[in-house]
Amino acid sequence: MEVKVKVLYNRDAFLYKAYKVNLSETYRFIIDQAHAGGRADKAVSALCEDLSRARVQGLIEQGAVTINGAALKASRRLEVGDVVEIEIPPAVPCEPEAEDIPLDIVFEDEHMLVINKAAGMVVHPGAGNWSGTLVNALLHHCGEDLSGIGGVVRPGIVHRLDKDTTGLMVVAKNDKAHKGLSEQLSDRSLSRIYKALVLKVPTLLKGKVNKPIGRHQSHRLKMAIDEKNGREAMTHYKVEKAYGEACALVECKLETGRTHQIRVHMGFLKHPLIGDVLYGPQPTALQAALKKEGYEQNVVENLLSFPRQALHAASISFIHPVSGVEMGFEAPIPDDFINLLKSLEK
Repeated sequence: MEVKVKVLYNRDAFLYKAYKVNLSETYRFIIDQAHAGGRADKAVSALCEDLSRARVQGLIEQGAVTINGAALKASRRLEVGDVVEIEIPPAVPCEPEAEDIPLDIVFEDEHMLVINKAAGMVVHPGAGNWSGTLVNALLHHCGEDLSGIGGVVRPGIVHRLDKDTTGLMVVAKNDKAHKGLSEQLSDRSLSRIYKALVLKVPTLLKGKVNKPIGRHQSHRLKMAIDEKNGREAMTHYKVEKAYGEACALVECKLETGRTHQIRVHMGFLKHPLIGDVLYGPQPTALQAALKKEGYEQNVVENLLSFPRQALHAASISFIHPVSGVEMGFEAPIPDDFINLLKSLEK
């Protein structure tokens, strides 16, 4: 099947004639002074705005990038006048199968989607969850509109939410959108705000946690504060509402996006999320805090039996990776979480 071919070129040089071939895309351009002298993988990814550096490195390893007709090495230093060609092979199908699963789509265009994820939905297929995931649903929903991302026909998950965390996620449909959104995530211009119900009320009603997070040494499912080997992690928080001294609704804004970041950081502050079976709180501690505030037994039981961490990705904002338009979206707290908050109202 013939598909479109993109041609990149030196602005000061002549434009090569575009032609069609049985490849996803073909890029051809001449290295100018601005891109000479640097590593090939870095320079090529800078010229190919649609492709991330990791994607370019992968194509170089596959032998899909040539310089002056010869295979290109990632470490090679480019020179003025070098002719670089990239032939991107057709995207191959990924293992997950498309499944007709309802999605709450907040926004969609030809480049990306914003999804309001439901509780209980795993994002990526994996051990024990090979079907029923967000990826399965997106493969069905996007159909032929889904381009190859990283050489595989699959939705571009830019960031993840835990299985039982609800709320907003952004998903890319093609390499260019994925690269643009990932860069915003990396430079922290993609903003995400969460709502969390935690045990007791932080002494400082507003603050930040700047503690590195790494894999827990003995519990493979958990993350932990790791000052030595952990990756930088920063969470800004502020108390939105206190329910006596028993619980607090906290707004958390992420500067980084580590696995379980809010859950680990709030646990570090001794204010774990209600319903969080991995990081607390201990049932006895929660029960004591609620009883101390005079809550009835039915309220205590509601909080003790809440089946997931009380965490919701309430808003997200970013620059559209193709149009450059500023975008922002909000998703209301889901009913189960709302009912939990209502039970705490006196």
